[in-house]
Amino acid sequence: MEENIKENTQQKNILNSRGCCAVKGTNPDQLFVDQLRCCKLSAHDWLSEYTDADSISDFNVAEVRFKNGRKDFFTHPPEMTLKKGEVVAVEASPGHDIGIVTLVGQLVEIQMKRKNVDLSKKDLKRVFRHARTADIEKWLEVIEIEDNTMLKSRRIAAELSLEMKINDVEYQGDKTKAIFYYTANDRVDFRELIRKLADAFRVRIEMKQIGVRQEAAKVGGIGPCGRELCCSSYMSTFSSVSTTSARIQQLSLNPQKLAGQCGKLKCCLNYEVDDYIETLRSFPDSSIPLQTKKGKAFFIKSEVFKKTMWYAYAGDATNMMSIPIDKVKYILKQNKKGKLPAELEKFAEKNTQVDTISSGDNDDITGYI
Repeated sequence: MEENIKENTQQKNILNSRGCCAVKGTNPDQLFVDQLRCCKLSAHDWLSEYTDADSISDFNVAEVRFKNGRKDFFTHPPEMTLKKGEVVAVEASPGHDIGIVTLVGQLVEIQMKRKNVDLSKKDLKRVFRHARTADIEKWLEVIEIEDNTMLKSRRIAAELSLEMKINDVEYQGDKTKAIFYYTANDRVDFRELIRKLADAFRVRIEMKQIGVRQEAAKVGGIGPCGRELCCSSYMSTFSSVSTTSARIQQLSLNPQKLAGQCGKLKCCLNYEVDDYIETLRSFPDSSIPLQTKKGKAFFIKSEVFKKTMWYAYAGDATNMMSIPIDKVKYILKQNKKGKLPAELEKFAEKNTQVDTISSGDNDDITGYI
């Protein structure tokens, strides 16, 4: 009973800190990790079932992941057979670390090209062996103390009155080194902090500064959409986000609504902006008013994916009309010829029903002129 409780606790710790689910493997000395759905930044090997002879690769490099989706490439001996999800001991500085294999074979070569990793210019570290029982036990032991180490290090930083926040702690698999991730607005002199941390935890200390977006990715959370934060689930790189993306999508420039949990503009503002830009290319120039016998009509707003534009007569902003862009183009074309339609109401949508009209239906439109 106690062994089952201990095993469930260990699996829960891996799930919480490494983003993976631990499952039983055939070999008791090898912990296997299910990465199909639960792992952050998990990669699907779409060549795994491709059995063509040309697909067989002797590329002896594997991609290995660590805490919070940190990944790196490692070489391994040709006689060593690695499978996705296996826990392995890899070379570190100093000592060794414990990681989880995410990709092997030909797909690793493609992944390295995507990430601009050149083997001729970079010496990769090695995979030593499959993790032994002793390796895994120590690995689970250091995972267990990471949260307490983080809380204690925060108290030490507060006692030293340092303007910084320690967000996460990652122990190396052999418990010889710990990486402390922190955020700070200004430059921090943490030499005294390192001495106190080394005395308190008896390990080699490495301080690594991260930004607020990386902090949100490590801490995680639920976004306003109700789903897990994109940065803490599948995003591996951050693209710059500007208010231009919000303007193109005609969103209200309200900082409270546009900002994510990191305090920066939401990354999802970039998701649909390309579709908006592509669709807006088919829209006529909104700065040109529509000339009618009833008067000029000026542009008010547009509905991008309905492909309609709203206009109102000068001095009568309350009477807005939704007009499909093909009809707007036709009116502008007629205005260039010196022809004025009687009124825009003939072209406007009625009862929210779109009057679709093709470019070949000019005879129907001409009746309105």
